[in-house]
Amino acid sequence: MKGIKTLVVALCASLMLTACGEWSNAAKGGTIGGGSGAALGSIVGYLLSKNGKGTAIGAAVGAAVGTGAGLYIGNRMDKAKKAAAAVENAKAELLEGPNGMKYVKVTFDSGILFATGNATLTPTAKSSLNKFATQVLAANTDMDVAIMGYTDNAPWRGVSAEQSVAKNQALSLDRANSVFNYLVQNGARTAQIKEVKGLGEEYPVADNSTAAGKSQNRRVEIYLVASQQLINQAEAQSK
Repeated sequence: MKGIKTLVVALCASLMLTACGEWSNAAKGGTIGGGSGAALGSIVGYLLSKNGKGTAIGAAVGAAVGTGAGLYIGNRMDKAKKAAAAVENAKAELLEGPNGMKYVKVTFDSGILFATGNATLTPTAKSSLNKFATQVLAANTDMDVAIMGYTDNAPWRGVSAEQSVAKNQALSLDRANSVFNYLVQNGARTAQIKEVKGLGEEYPVADNSTAAGKSQNRRVEIYLVASQQLINQAEAQSK
């Protein structure tokens, strides 16, 4: 679990190979959407710093665009963030990539989404994800999407430590896929969702030694980044 295998753009692909190491689609969950390989989609990567805080990077986030285009994309992302924040149980953040490009990170607490040790969506989760699909994704089809699942580091009974880590990773992928499937069932475009990954207990955002910290680490994150279509539109509007 060194990071996330990424998409598109040779520079970012090279960066990910250096920083994120050995990802296996079979082990971590593959790319979904328009194709496969280095030429896929607009989501370029997900760089994880040593302290566990993540920064999603898309083609818009990592690319150099003009000031006008950047402002246009930032305005669109701000509107998407506000729409996501209006969805019950969703925490939405407007974040900034390395070149000043904006993107949106939406976090759902897996305690809201799933029962303990389970990847079946709760009725509450279905209600929230239905609204997210219809009120956020359907209104922003020119944004690319990545879905990332995580767990805490609580061990599974009756297995070795290594097997427990693997089971947590598998559970996180099952949960991310459950979110993906339900979003698509409720109108999200499959081609819009470029990555679905399970990261297990890696990259915690809180202290796993406390119950409150474990609760924060059990989560599903959804990232919205500018697609190439949105980049092109922003550049055209800024001329």
